Amino acid sequence: MAAPVVDAEYLRQVDRARRHLRALISNKGCAPIMLRLAYVLLLTTPVCSPNSTAAWFCLVALPTAWRGESARLEPIKAKNPKITYADLYQLAGVVAVEVTGGPTVEFVPGRRDSSVCPREGRLPDAKKGAPHLRDIFYRMGLTDKDIVALSGGHTLGRAHPERSGFEGAWTQEPLKFDNSYFLELLKGESEGLLQLPTDKALLSDPEFRRYVELYAKDEDAFFKDYAESHKKLSELGFTPRNAAPAKYDLPTGAVLAQSAFGVAVAAAVVIAGYLYEASKKAK
Repeated sequence: MAAPVVDAEYLRQVDRARRHLRALISNKGCAPIMLRLAYVLLLTTPVCSPNSTAAWFCLVALPTAWRGESARLEPIKAKNPKITYADLYQLAGVVAVEVTGGPTVEFVPGRRDSSVCPREGRLPDAKKGAPHLRDIFYRMGLTDKDIVALSGGHTLGRAHPERSGFEGAWTQEPLKFDNSYFLELLKGESEGLLQLPTDKALLSDPEFRRYVELYAKDEDAFFKDYAESHKKLSELGFTPRNAAPAKYDLPTGAVLAQSAFGVAVAAAVVIAGYLYEASKKAK
């Protein structure tokens, strides 16, 4: 399908959808689910081809366990028909943590939907270590700093054994976006709090660990780096109209101006075990 025309009406519908998403997520407490839904879609398409990841939406690529959750967004799509599903899902991921206190992440609209779904996926395996994380995310053009910053998204949500074989939250307040993931990681295993092998890999690898220690000490540094890494990940394969492609096809055009309702946007990308973090309590 062709890329949408991001005209004044499209931007008005994006702004309206943002308000609808804020109401939905605030009223239903479903921030972790909406965020995971957005990023499960990002990582279930190939990462090395043009117009992949965030630039395409295809529900067939969505794991079955998440399709019921995706129905929550249909009423918002119906009220804002010009918006592509690809934009709507990424906007939901952005707004999901707006209400939980994280950093502002710029949102650029214009992703296209697709009726042709790639079959291969790139979901990280939460049972593996640092080499696996680098293998997954280096292919996307992401760096060690990106990997650790995005791992901080574990501050939101929890795992359930019926979905993943893992159980528990990573932090004491799994609906609050802050740097507590890194603080808990440095404490070691705490009673009732979860640490996956991919979490522990951030301590055992020296390059990863230096960012863990930085973000545990300096929440502002974490927020700054997280916002940049989230934007980079969510725009891989996506070049806005009239914008020249940059390395990894990241956009260089103007970003969507924030509206009067606009965003102190926070988002929590889970880089490992996206299927491990859906919160059944957040309904």
